[in-house]
Amino acid sequence: MLYIKNVQKLNEKGQLHPVEVLINEQKIQAIGHNLEFDDQNTTVIDGKNGLLAPGLIDLHVHFREPGAVEKETILSGSEAAARGGFTTVCAMPNVNPVPDNPETFAELNSLNKKDGQIKIEQYASISKDLNSETTLVDFKGLTKAGAIAFTNDGVGVQTAGLMYQAMKEAAYYGKPIVAHTEDNSLLFGGVLHAGERAKSLNLPGMLALTESTQIARDVLLAEATGCHYHVCHVSTKESVRVIRDAKKAGIHVTCEVAPHHLLLTDMDIPGDDANYKMNPPLRAEDDRQALIEGLLDGTIDCIATDHAPHTEAEKAKGFKEAPFGITGSETAFQLLYTYFVKKNIFTLKELIDWLTIKPAQLFDLEAGTIEVGQAADLAIFDLNHEEVIDKNAFASKSTNTPFIGEKVAGTTHYTICDGEVVYQR
Repeated sequence: MLYIKNVQKLNEKGQLHPVEVLINEQKIQAIGHNLEFDDQNTTVIDGKNGLLAPGLIDLHVHFREPGAVEKETILSGSEAAARGGFTTVCAMPNVNPVPDNPETFAELNSLNKKDGQIKIEQYASISKDLNSETTLVDFKGLTKAGAIAFTNDGVGVQTAGLMYQAMKEAAYYGKPIVAHTEDNSLLFGGVLHAGERAKSLNLPGMLALTESTQIARDVLLAEATGCHYHVCHVSTKESVRVIRDAKKAGIHVTCEVAPHHLLLTDMDIPGDDANYKMNPPLRAEDDRQALIEGLLDGTIDCIATDHAPHTEAEKAKGFKEAPFGITGSETAFQLLYTYFVKKNIFTLKELIDWLTIKPAQLFDLEAGTIEVGQAADLAIFDLNHEEVIDKNAFASKSTNTPFIGEKVAGTTHYTICDGEVVYQR
């Protein structure tokens, strides 16, 4: 048994109040005060007046195994997520081999369960090898194998016909289509946002249209097929507008935003430093403001990290040659709490909801709340403790993030998954 004391929990009004929690056989047995338990068979955790939250949920991570274990493994990626307070993550299928058939998917799922320190839900791809624009995967077989949803993340589905067929299949089997939207015909070799910073660095820019035009196409396809269409890492004001209009029209579209798009713009890029290179790229200030507004008005449903580890050698190649992506699992809550909650832009309850109950509701996950009888997936955050983000403290194998050296509050004190302590500061 596990007994948690000296913690504060948010109520429905967003107010903090002290509670105690008793955990038995992986589940929450009791929530209250002065709880009775067997001293000899119970481990006591002193939360030191920290915030007790549901274990965070991340709908978008890349663990690189199999195929690129020098960047990340399932073990190191899940340890990084646990260090950030996450107890459930959804892993993208851009690994090698791609989980595009039931047999390969089952092998990867087994590895997730074997090496994962937290709960890992696995995506299957939409098309064979992620890049075939003519051959869909076996939706029925992959659904039976346990796919949480279908996505070609990292590769935009280029033909409307293939996306239409995929949405029909996904709708039939009750699974979401999760889209990295990117029209290759509008890329023109871009490596960062097509704005003033690209001009000053003499680097090719990425048009906002590469993202928003595919969303506009896909929401109409989703309406026609009745599919749940979820947009990854929304980054532009035009995308927010299209999604807002689609929701008003009653189309089943949801979306996520990454912390780095909420925190930074292209003008924060100091030079040819590929730790600032991600896809979609850091956009302009009016895009960033539109993302914040979209979260607050419900157009954007949740926050997901798009944790994308790469080696230091890869990122040292600069914007033109380095791969896209930054890490995010270990720093997401701290950065968002420090720069939005402490500055009264978001409430603490809003932030916790966007990282817990909201993503759980989108994908029908049995997680995201703290209730008796529920799996004991919890995180305790020290909201008062401040520290500098130190790459030497990372659990991830990679440290490719522009946030190294930032002073932040909201340190993870404990992460508990199925009643087991999987991280302790």
